Amino acid sequence: MDYAAAVNEEIRDLFAAGADIVQIDEPYMQARPEKATQFGLTALNRALEGHKGTTAVHICFGYAAIIHERPTGYSFLPELADCSCNQISIETAQSNLDCSVLKQLPNKKIMVGCLDLSTENVETPEIIVERIGRALQYVNPENVILATDCGMKYLSRNAADGKLRAMVAAAQRLRKEYAA
Repeated sequence: MDYAAAVNEEIRDLFAAGADIVQIDEPYMQARPEKATQFGLTALNRALEGHKGTTAVHICFGYAAIIHERPTGYSFLPELADCSCNQISIETAQSNLDCSVLKQLPNKKIMVGCLDLSTENVETPEIIVERIGRALQYVNPENVILATDCGMKYLSRNAADGKLRAMVAAAQRLRKEYAA
């Protein structure tokens, strides 16, 4: 809880410095769901306590360049319905995640990871739209935010740029489709 209090202070400083959104990356809860059930949500809510700005939590499977075996589901995700964060960032592309779990998070905006970071291959906008479509079966369109699965530090600059451009093109297509 002392660590949560320190993170809370850092988040306060980030908002005071002008940040619009502050995201916490959280690999522990996914990796150790038994312990997360005991105290993870309490600690996370303490870290987020009292902030007026938008907060997000990324539940991480680990960098794809290092962690090659990916689970097809999260071991600690529905519990985040009780988290005080506004947004939850999940990885769906690399794991081909069963997105039905998202219906258990009705009051959250979901940052849907739609870029496979285990490969330098650049997805087409159509592939990204298809991946987002899996989430849209369970989440209202206004609550979906396109995102990368995780950090892109292990990709070449060209691959990262191409993937982000494809994601932007997919977002433009989805906005047109769901604005009607």
